[in-house]
Amino acid sequence: MSHSIPKEILTFYKKLEKNNNRDWFNEHKSEYKAIEAQVKEAYNHLGELLNTHDQIEKIKIFRIYRDVRFSKNKLPYKTHFGGSFARKKPELRGGYYVHIQPNNESFIATGFWNPSKEDLFRIRKEFEMDDSEMREILNDKTFKNTWGSFTGDTLKTAPKGFDKEHAAIDLIRRKQFNFVKNYTDNEVLADDFLKQVNEDFKKIRPFFNYMSDVLTTNLNGESMI
Repeated sequence: MSHSIPKEILTFYKKLEKNNNRDWFNEHKSEYKAIEAQVKEAYNHLGELLNTHDQIEKIKIFRIYRDVRFSKNKLPYKTHFGGSFARKKPELRGGYYVHIQPNNESFIATGFWNPSKEDLFRIRKEFEMDDSEMREILNDKTFKNTWGSFTGDTLKTAPKGFDKEHAAIDLIRRKQFNFVKNYTDNEVLADDFLKQVNEDFKKIRPFFNYMSDVLTTNLNGESMI
């Protein structure tokens, strides 16, 4: 059985971009549902691949309907397909995200998009105390070739209670700790796409191991779980 991403999904979203309204979507809903079923199957297969080297607690497939209540953009439908894979809590932190979108805008992402206030403070204290292990992970050639460097929001200055002259201030100022890797449409439609995604996600593990260790211990290294 094929677990690849069907090319129809990219075609469908290209059409939806031009016809993002309820009438058009309702006319083509059965077409979307058939594609969605195949893509869900592919995401579930990726979950199985991830479970060979990690512990995935939950797979969440995002709906196509947009919540337009508080958005200036009133278009009713998303023109991408997204799904997330949560690791087993509380001992394993972080998660994986796969985003399929036409016109070479697909990507995978991983890391910590919205850490709680407590987690963010704990991470910053770790960097303040010793940033060498984090630097080692970020500068590793294999890691860097796949994931590049952090993306996400950063404070303009030092957070309250931290020295703006600290040697690790570039890390301490971060509010998000994300990594993103982009894929072309051809790469997404290739037979080995899910295998490639799984291999790329595998390479994030040193970072996840480090962050899980930090977020489950206090500053003395004593377990909090």
